[in-house]
This record gives sequence, structure tokens and C-alpha cells, in this order.
Amino acid sequence: MKRYHPLLVSIHWIVAFMVLVALLIGGPSLADMENSDPDKMFGLKGHMIWGIVIGTLMVVRLVTRLTKETPPHADAGNAALNSGAKAAHWGLYLLVFAMVGSGLGIAMSAGLFPIAFGGSGTPLPANFDAFTARTAHGLIANLLLLLIALHLAGWAYHQFIRKDHLISRMWFGKRAK
Repeated sequence: MKRYHPLLVSIHWIVAFMVLVALLIGGPSLADMENSDPDKMFGLKGHMIWGIVIGTLMVVRLVTRLTKETPPHADAGNAALNSGAKAAHWGLYLLVFAMVGSGLGIAMSAGLFPIAFGGSGTPLPANFDAFTARTAHGLIANLLLLLIALHLAGWAYHQFIRKDHLISRMWFGKRAK
């Protein structure tokens, strides 16, 4: 087995794009906007929908990952790096799920679903920082960015130092052994 299942490949790249957009554009732009700003509701709805789609795709990805045959773990030429890579990959799953969960925690704590999607007419809370889930959401976002940076460093190591073209496993093509 040389490549991952096409569904895993597709979801990997879609989720990678979506997570980066949410972390680099969606979250910071919403955090800088006052809750009293009428544009905040539009951005918040989009961010909530985006996050729920990410969570759904991650569930599909995890189920597919656990039920389909995958290539053997990559060898970085060092036992510690190999162990770190395995931990980092599972850490990405954990942090993305934690990010979605903390986002849902904010939404439930602040009553955002009826406000954003139910037309309740209730104004947004004055500040989301009063909610514990908001603090967790920010911390998880920073950890996720750090782990993504390490993931990219791993790719660069394989691509430019080991020159093993590991990235081809996470692309489309023949899956033959």
C-alpha cells in the first residue's frame, strides 16, 4: 500500500484548508470585532457552520482512517522522530475535535444557536471572554497552530532532507503495493 484511501486524501486537504481559514482568518477577525457590531452575526454564523462542517468531516475521516487499509508508518530514520510523528498525527485529530467541542461549548454557554439561527432577537453577550469555553478555544487554537507548524516541518524534513517524497502518499493515484 503506497497511498492513503482517496476519501482520506480528499478530506485531508479539504479539512487542512478549512482549519487554516478558520484559524488564520475566521477566528482573529471575529475576535477583533465588537459583539455589538451588526456584521459580527454574519461572521459568527459562518464560523459556526464552518466549524460544524470541519467536525463532521473529521468524524468521517477518522472512521475512514480506522476502517480502511493505510500505508505503513513513515520512517524518519530515528525512533524518537517516528514516535513523535505518530503522536503528532493523533494530536491533530485530538486538537481539531477539541476545537470543535470548545466552539460548541461557547455556542451552548452563550445561547448562540437560537440567536444566530433561530431568530430569537436576543443580542449577543457583551463579551465571549466570560465563558470558560472561549478561553479553551483560544488556547486550543494556539496549540493547533503549533502542531500544524510541526506537521509542516515534518513534511519539509521528508521532502528536502530525506527526499523520500512522502507527500505522494497523501495524494491521488494508484494504491497498489
